Amino acid sequence: MQIGELARTTSTKVETIRFYEKIGLLPEPGRTAGNYRDYGAAHLARLSFIRRARDLGFTLDQVRELLALSDDRSRSCGAVDSVARAHLAQIDQKIADLRALRRELDEVIGQCSQGAISDCRIIEALGPHARH
Repeated sequence: MQIGELARTTSTKVETIRFYEKIGLLPEPGRTAGNYRDYGAAHLARLSFIRRARDLGFTLDQVRELLALSDDRSRSCGAVDSVARAHLAQIDQKIADLRALRRELDEVIGQCSQGAISDCRIIEALGPHARH
């Protein structure tokens, strides 16, 4: 299949596919007689894997590591678990950070008296002398 069909099949932009090829996540395909990229089932499977991993929030480096592990079917699943657990810890930290951010923003909004902008607690909290 050509790059446009691969893009449509996986809901991936053509530029993203080329980027994944450039950074080595996706092997470069062969070429047709007309010099078009010619992708096969292995490309489709690998790109689908990459897309799903990215949808789950794995970084490109983590995806690269997962792909390397996936390519060596004889390895222990423990290495994959390690990557996934590290990612889960990052997610948990982001959730904690977002909760703290939500509490802070809720507090600032709660101080709003709907008065003039000159008395606005939200504007004040965003200013250069805001407390952190």
